[in-house]
Amino acid sequence: MIGNIWQLIILNPLINVLIVLAHVLFGNFGLAIIVITIIFNLLLYPMSRKQMKLTKAQQELAPRMAEIRKKYAKDAQKLAQEQMKLYRELGISPMGCLLPMLAQMPIWIALYQSIIRVMAANPESFANLAGYLYSWPVVYTALPLNNNFLWFNLASPDTLLALMVGVAMWVQQKMTAPTAGDPQTQTQTQTMQVMMPVMFFFLSMTFPSGLALYWVVSNLFRIVVQYFYSGWGGLATTVQGLRNRFSPSQKTPGQKYIKK
Repeated sequence: MIGNIWQLIILNPLINVLIVLAHVLFGNFGLAIIVITIIFNLLLYPMSRKQMKLTKAQQELAPRMAEIRKKYAKDAQKLAQEQMKLYRELGISPMGCLLPMLAQMPIWIALYQSIIRVMAANPESFANLAGYLYSWPVVYTALPLNNNFLWFNLASPDTLLALMVGVAMWVQQKMTAPTAGDPQTQTQTQTMQVMMPVMFFFLSMTFPSGLALYWVVSNLFRIVVQYFYSGWGGLATTVQGLRNRFSPSQKTPGQKYIKK
């Protein structure tokens, strides 16, 4: 029952819109994926903006939270009370960043399922696609869609595109990462900043690259929005640290032997 409602209200309309959009964009399904991804991100911008606002507030909260953890390290009950007190004082919900993300999940799932079905990588998939189509003449005129886009096939994994997914996700995570906090939190954050891009890289190497294209565009959209909202954030700190680490010394080799 739930599956039928999902297909009727969400999946079928999205599949047909993708096909029509590809037809309007000169039969280019890659452009259709890019456009529909941008449209969805624009529609979800209010939620994304709220999430960014909460993330920024939690970054500013990190130093004070570290002090509380240090002060009440041996009193778990008091620690929890002081943490909740600080959340209330600053008007932050511990679940605040998670809820907007969860609210977006149905849309991401629907877009993923639509892309997979529309690409119809084999004859069996193409036959199954008929069950999702409306009786619009333009829909049947547009099919079958051309899966070639730029240098890759949307129906097959692509290594370079998978790398772009990982890099874009790493950049976006670095921009939103807190620059201060206790060592344990910093370690957990750094671990996630590595694990998530690596995980999505391997997922992109498993799924058709049409889905990887969607991930790349989504992450690039969020990077742009995040930049205009709060700048480069933690990424600027990381880049500066790399510059300091790998930049050559300002002194010439003979300078260290010169006596004043």
